[in-house]
Amino acid sequence: MARGGIPASPLPPRQGVDAQRYRMPQGGPWRTLRDHLVERLAAGLSADEVDRMLREGEFVDASGRPVPADAAFVPRSVVWAHRDLPTEPPLAEDVVVRHRDERLVVVDKPHDMATMPRGDHVAGSALARARVVTGLDRLAPAHRLDRPTAGVLLLTTEQRWRGAYQSLFAQGRVHKEYLAVAPVRDDLELPLVRRTRLLKEHGVHQAREVPGEPNADTLVELLEQCDGLGLYRLTPRTGRTHQLRAQLSGLGIPIVGDPLYPVDRTPPPGTVRDAETPALQLVSAVLAFDDPVDGTPRRFTTRRSLSTWPPRREDD
Repeated sequence: MARGGIPASPLPPRQGVDAQRYRMPQGGPWRTLRDHLVERLAAGLSADEVDRMLREGEFVDASGRPVPADAAFVPRSVVWAHRDLPTEPPLAEDVVVRHRDERLVVVDKPHDMATMPRGDHVAGSALARARVVTGLDRLAPAHRLDRPTAGVLLLTTEQRWRGAYQSLFAQGRVHKEYLAVAPVRDDLELPLVRRTRLLKEHGVHQAREVPGEPNADTLVELLEQCDGLGLYRLTPRTGRTHQLRAQLSGLGIPIVGDPLYPVDRTPPPGTVRDAETPALQLVSAVLAFDDPVDGTPRRFTTRRSLSTWPPRREDD
C-alpha cells in the first residue's frame, strides 16, 4: 500500500513518471464512467481523446484490467491512466548515481532540475530520471532540493523504507552542508550563525525574514575569497523553504546566479537558461546521518562543482 492506505499504481511508470489516479466522487449525475471523465478532464482532454483512451484500454482499474468503454459510473471507485507528458526543456545534464544499495539511491542532481515532477519538469525531474537510470520504478525522494540547487539527493528504493528516512529529515537528524559562491563583505564578521524568522506565503515566490521568534538557523563560514567573491560553507540546522538563499540575501551577500533573491527575476515557464548566465551557485555538498534501520554512520558527498569558483580573471 502507498502512504495513507492508497494502493500503489497498477501501471508501471512511463519515462519514470507515475500514472495518474482518478477517484470517483461519492455521487453525481453521470450514468457512465466515460461521462464523468469527459466532464472531469475537459480542461486537458477532448471527449474524442477520452473515448480513444477508453477504447484502447488506457484507463485501468486497481487490478490493472482495462476499464470497458461502457463501464457504469461507480461512486468512490478508482481508475488509473497515463497522461501525455508535456514538452520539456532539454536536459543540459543528467543525474549521476553516487551510491546504491537495498534501501537507498543517492544521486548528484544538476542545477535547474526539479526534484519531483511538477509543471514543465516532469520526465526531466530528478525522480523520473533516477528511476530511468536505475530501473527502480518505486524510487521516492526522502527530501527535496530547490530546482536551481545542485548536489546530493537521497531517494528510497521502496515504500517500506520511505518513512524511516523521511523522518530523519523532518526531525532535523541529518547533517547537511552546502557550498555557495557569494560576494564578500569586509564588515561582516565570520563565521556567524544567522537566526531569523522566515515567512513563505502561498503563491509568493520569495520567502521573507520577518520579526518574531527565529525558525531558521544557519552557520555561515567563509572558506576562501578571491576578487570580491567568496566560497562559503553553509550548515543549516533547520530546513525552511529557501532558507539559505533568503538568509544570505538578508546578510547583503546574495548567492551568485540567484534569479529570486534579492530581486525576483524568475524567468517564464519553459525558459532555458542561456550559457552566459551562471546557474545558482549553490550545491548540496554533504549529507550525513546515522542510518535509522541499522545505525550505520552514513556520509554522502557531491562531486559537482560551482562554475564561478574560482572567479575568472580578465586575462583568462
